[in-house]
Amino acid sequence: MWDRGNVGIMEIVESLVSSLTAEDQTALRTLLGARVIFDEPMNRHTTLRIGGPADAWCVPESTVELAALVGLCKERQIPLIAIGGGSNLLVLDGGIRGAVLSSRNLRGIERREGDSVWVQAGVSTGKLLSMATRWKLGGVEFLGGVPGSVGGGLVMNAGTTLGEFKDVTRQVTSVDLASGETVVRDNAACQFVYRGSALPVDEVIVSAVLELKPRLLAEIKKNVRTLRDQRNNREPKKVSNAGSSFKNPTGDYAGRLIEATGLKGYRVGDAECSSVHANWMVNTGAASAADMLALLELARTRVREQFNIELRLEWKVIGEP
Repeated sequence: MWDRGNVGIMEIVESLVSSLTAEDQTALRTLLGARVIFDEPMNRHTTLRIGGPADAWCVPESTVELAALVGLCKERQIPLIAIGGGSNLLVLDGGIRGAVLSSRNLRGIERREGDSVWVQAGVSTGKLLSMATRWKLGGVEFLGGVPGSVGGGLVMNAGTTLGEFKDVTRQVTSVDLASGETVVRDNAACQFVYRGSALPVDEVIVSAVLELKPRLLAEIKKNVRTLRDQRNNREPKKVSNAGSSFKNPTGDYAGRLIEATGLKGYRVGDAECSSVHANWMVNTGAASAADMLALLELARTRVREQFNIELRLEWKVIGEP
């Protein structure tokens, strides 16, 4: 639920005050050097191109540095949140207090014994698919045209009609942001569901082991090409977006329901219910998070009133109003 009620002007102003002290900033800079940026606009790091500033944008270059960052934030009581590639994410206009941990520099990927693939969280979904194809391993063809990173994809159980991460994930390794401890889960413990999982928001995904299968290169390429053609024909192009906005309700499609309410092409500011696909809420220029939330709420309200169906948001919403 993203509705936080009415927020007064003074509350908004107070929410924009950094939670970091000068000593906090010095400690972060000592640890990360140029890999920490203060007051960093989050619209630079989400595919929606929306979001206020984060107090500190932190990009550790190794798992050792990541663990050190978690320890530092715990010691100094700095709020810490982890994000993936920003492809299913709406950051609110007030930004994020504390530190934001990006795993984008964790880009290791290698084929291991048998047909398993070890992959770090910062590897893009496109890179994972490319390497699996090179190794003639099938199982991740569902990633054709799917943006984002492996870490975010695991948390969201990203997928398409060809499959999803739950189908190929054998093991996920993460770090608890509160304790700094490493946590290893098998597939069952991840509790993957449709566009979601039980992987906690207060942990950062570090890596995963995927179990793939040998497949003819021609078959892999054919499936990926077919999927990409399908997505190209039904998804908006050359506009900032975060993919499908709502999860499909059982036995129906969110896009069909929203279109039936007459909202296709409707705008709130620069936030638009795409005229190409009604379940894609897009940023046509300089949409604010408030614009986007208003449009999302309108779509959800109309579908509820007309069909008695409660749409559930597929995106994650974080930050201050």
